[in-house]
Amino acid sequence: MKIKKNDTVLVISGKDKGKKGKVRFAFPKDNRLFIEGVNMIKKHAKAKGQARQAGIIELEGPVNVASVMLMCDKCNKPTRVGYRKLEDGRRVRVCRTCHEVMD
Repeated sequence: MKIKKNDTVLVISGKDKGKKGKVRFAFPKDNRLFIEGVNMIKKHAKAKGQARQAGIIELEGPVNVASVMLMCDKCNKPTRVGYRKLEDGRRVRVCRTCHEVMD
């Protein structure tokens, strides 16, 4: 999976198409992401003593990786991701639009 935690992404399909957000959690095994403010779901919660109040809680649901595109920091456009090996042997992500290093 080419998208990591704290990356900014653009949703390209589904009910939240066009929304931008920051990745909160990434689950590479399941190809799922949790993005701030995207795919909001309502969960009915029971009270747990003094810690949590009962009621309807609104939180983010998982989004498939195929439904988002990574936003490049340099050119500020949604882009595909490539990889390049640097001289010191590190493997870094590269923007396919402006060819700048993203990591």
